[in-house]
Amino acid sequence: MSSAQDPFYIVKEEIQESIDKLLSSFHQWERTSDMEEQMLLTKELLAGCESVEWQVDELDKTISVAARDPSWYGIDETELDKRRRWTSTARTQVGNVKKTVVAGKAGNNNGTATMNGMRRELMRLQNAHESDKSNPYSQENDDFVQSESDRQLLLIRQQDEELDELSASVERIGGVGLTIHEELLAQERIIDDLGTEMDNTSNRLDFVQKKVAMVMKKAGMKGQIMMIAFLLLLFIILFVLVFLT
Repeated sequence: MSSAQDPFYIVKEEIQESIDKLLSSFHQWERTSDMEEQMLLTKELLAGCESVEWQVDELDKTISVAARDPSWYGIDETELDKRRRWTSTARTQVGNVKKTVVAGKAGNNNGTATMNGMRRELMRLQNAHESDKSNPYSQENDDFVQSESDRQLLLIRQQDEELDELSASVERIGGVGLTIHEELLAQERIIDDLGTEMDNTSNRLDFVQKKVAMVMKKAGMKGQIMMIAFLLLLFIILFVLVFLT
């Protein structure tokens, strides 16, 4: 998933826009000397700080969810650390603005040095953020990591598709094997039935041969000659009927 499609970066850009507006209002709050305008800006800044802090907390929750199984979301530990650093920086920026505004609102006489220190820290964080945005090497490294992550996801999808095709092929081969097995069983039953019929026919033939042998034995030589003569006469009659009529 590219940065443009990653929900984290979409929400991050929205939060960053809110922070930029918050810092712009904060600088205006620092420059104004009108007490009424400063009070309005103070309310606006405190409400904006609360809103941004809530958004950053929600974004942190999504990072915690992704950290349970980074591979499922197509990210790694380096990307998780990068996201945690950004939310930490954003929370520090908003916290410094909030503390400075609250200190200014309270009108604490001893808070000048603290406010100046917070302003310096706020400027340092803002400059660091701008430096990260303008650093081409950091951007190139992020793009490389993202492209590698996308490539790994593409390979995983391709492997899943190949496994699905292999599974379908195995199922088809299994179906063909089952059909062949059933056909072999049917052929085996036919062969068994044919063997049984042959055994029955052989038994009946043996029985007929024994009966013929018994008749021939009882008829004796004279009877056999008469039977042969009868069969020969029957053959001649059938021959005449078939071929001469």
